[in-house]
Amino acid sequence: MIVGEAPGFNEDRQGEPFVGAAGKLLDTLLARISLSRGDVYITNVLKCRPPMNRDPMPNEVEACSPYLKEQLALVKPKVVLILGRHALERLMPGQGSISRIHGSMIKRGDIAYVPLYHPAAALHNGSLVADLERDFDALRRYLDQLLAPPAPAPVAVSKTESEQLRLL
Repeated sequence: MIVGEAPGFNEDRQGEPFVGAAGKLLDTLLARISLSRGDVYITNVLKCRPPMNRDPMPNEVEACSPYLKEQLALVKPKVVLILGRHALERLMPGQGSISRIHGSMIKRGDIAYVPLYHPAAALHNGSLVADLERDFDALRRYLDQLLAPPAPAPVAVSKTESEQLRLL
């Protein structure tokens, strides 16, 4: 599951998250680790665009909170990518700044959270693209670790079977 901040202009018009330039970068980053939009559920903290594309207000975040909680409950993700500081503050309040913890995996119960810079931030500050690429590479390793099938249980061999095997 991927959680961003709020719809931008294009997202608001089309009713779908991450369809603008930030969405194209997100698609490229997902493809980098052999994933596509069809492999993930994408949503935002806010469900509509704030006026003048300003930062979300606390009351707006609270008003949309039940919807995000319901989406998490329905999707039951094993991994949640948190894109940007606003999503980080909503999903993991008090965790620290995105610049300090981006790319790390934080387990909370059955869910692993991975805070990342928002693709829109990377479009405004090109130096963040390399950080996002490294973080997505780390994400691939986390996914391989978290989603790997469990190792088969060892087969118990009785003492007699064990003795018979030694004779062979």
